[in-house]
Amino acid sequence: MMARPTSILLAPCLAFLLLAVPIATASAQQKDPLLLDELLERVRSGWRAETAANEKREAAFRSARAEQKKLLDRARADLAAEEQRSTQLEQSFERNELKITEQEDLLKQRLGTLGELFGVVRQVAGDTRSQVENSLISAQFQGRREFLDKLGQSKALPSIGSLEKLWATLLQEMTESSKVVRFEANVVQVNGEEIPQQVIRVGAFNAVAGGKFLKWIPDVEKLGEVGRQPAPKFVSTVSKLESATSGIVKFAIDPARGQILALLMATPSFRERIDLGGVVGYTIIVLGSLTFVFGIFRLIYVFAVSRQVATQKKRSKPAGNPLGRVLQVYTDNKQFDTETLELKLEEQVLKETAKIEGFLWVIKVVSAVAPLMGLLGTVTGMINTFQIITLFGTGDPKLMASGISEALVTTMLGLIAAIPLVLMHSLLSSMARGVTNVLEEQTTGLIALQSEAEGAGGPTVESA
Repeated sequence: MMARPTSILLAPCLAFLLLAVPIATASAQQKDPLLLDELLERVRSGWRAETAANEKREAAFRSARAEQKKLLDRARADLAAEEQRSTQLEQSFERNELKITEQEDLLKQRLGTLGELFGVVRQVAGDTRSQVENSLISAQFQGRREFLDKLGQSKALPSIGSLEKLWATLLQEMTESSKVVRFEANVVQVNGEEIPQQVIRVGAFNAVAGGKFLKWIPDVEKLGEVGRQPAPKFVSTVSKLESATSGIVKFAIDPARGQILALLMATPSFRERIDLGGVVGYTIIVLGSLTFVFGIFRLIYVFAVSRQVATQKKRSKPAGNPLGRVLQVYTDNKQFDTETLELKLEEQVLKETAKIEGFLWVIKVVSAVAPLMGLLGTVTGMINTFQIITLFGTGDPKLMASGISEALVTTMLGLIAAIPLVLMHSLLSSMARGVTNVLEEQTTGLIALQSEAEGAGGPTVESA
């Protein structure tokens, strides 16, 4: 058995040696060439070693093949057992599903109207949760929202303890709404800092601290200071409430639980309304104010002149007033003829009339210009509004509020400035006309006296 493989291997080896002899002789002359027998022996020993390794591998493979077969048989046995177990579980699941259905039907029959009752309980829990979340009472009694969340979202039947706790929460919310209490709480300031303060809670309507109104912040479950307080007439009631220990106190309550307070905070003040008028609005205010002050001074002057003229009518001696100066002209020019005296008196009356009615035209002009300036502001405001509509559309009315406010505020300011100025001009014109009528009346009387004196043959003096 060994000769045949040896001969098969020997032929190529000999051929290799024959080809390699020239190279060996050419490259390495220092070593002696191997004998043919030695080379054959080496080939045989290598073949024997390789054969032994192959046999060892075959033995290991046969041993592993038996082990793999055992593992395969075990896996097949496990698979069969699991398939049998799966079949049993499926049958058990189907039986349990039928049993659950039967038990649910039995539960519905036995519950009867209790199912609707528990549905109502969950609904009441949800409604109470919304009310508690936005209630000022939660600032003093925290931790109620978690229980109501759990009860409202639960699908299981509520316990007697849960029902009693829900009833206690509703009763607490109702009773605390009628109390005015003091308690310590952390108040979030406008700058974001939290400061412990003594808070006064008026039912579920308002909370105050440090002389200011507070608001409830549901997201963080804390009280916060209102950034912009309402009108001073409302804020002044806070100090009265904080200083009171008993009895009845006047206090501004928001029955809408913060909604009216928010509207009051959003209402612009008088200064903010004026600012909405822009440049045109301030121009109307300045022009109207200056004209009104000037009219007050003119009114005082005309009133004083009217009183002086009325007093002069009761006296015969001329004094330093318009009528006195007219009488003085008459006294100083009695020697002239009636026509000359009449001209001099008329000249003096015209001078006094100019002083009395002077600059009344300013009030009249401003009273007419103020509404026109208000109309100008209306036009510019509407132009701004249409520009905003062109850019942003009509989706957000707040964007158009500035232009509409400018249009309305300037119109309002123009009317506010014009109405008192018109009334003042009418009053001043009436008073000035009364004084000038007295002067004209007295002048006519003096001319009549002079004419009678000339007709009676009194002495006449030629004019120079």
